[in-house]
Amino acid sequence: MWDLLIILVLLTLGYGFGSYREKKHYQSIYEREAELKDIMVFESRFCPQPQQHLGGELVHGNVVISTDYFKMLVAGLRKLVGGRLKTYESLFDRGRREAILRMKLSAQELGFDQIFNVRFETSSISKGARNNIGSVEVYVYGSAVKASE
Repeated sequence: MWDLLIILVLLTLGYGFGSYREKKHYQSIYEREAELKDIMVFESRFCPQPQQHLGGELVHGNVVISTDYFKMLVAGLRKLVGGRLKTYESLFDRGRREAILRMKLSAQELGFDQIFNVRFETSSISKGARNNIGSVEVYVYGSAVKASE
């Protein structure tokens, strides 16, 4: 009986701290997205507005985001009944947005204000028990240019 109680308390603490850290990370992402909103990011190969561009350089950003044990437990239970693994959706969303922010920061440091031909690469870099995702790497890259004024 005590063992079950200890496991439930630890799971509850893990869920609480994990949710708190995820909310703090999203808050940080929102703030940095607002700061870097002037750097335009385009998935298309060419600029949608015909204008002259100055310079050009490959910029990139990457991040490794790890999941917590509570999310892995919930995902394992969800696999039994099928359906979307919502616990991993926030993992990939945070990873994608963080990688874009790091790429934008790299472009800003080089003096560029637009990034074209943006591409994403993702990979699971560590597996948990029974091949559950433990952490994921998101790598994003694109061609940065400065619009002529």
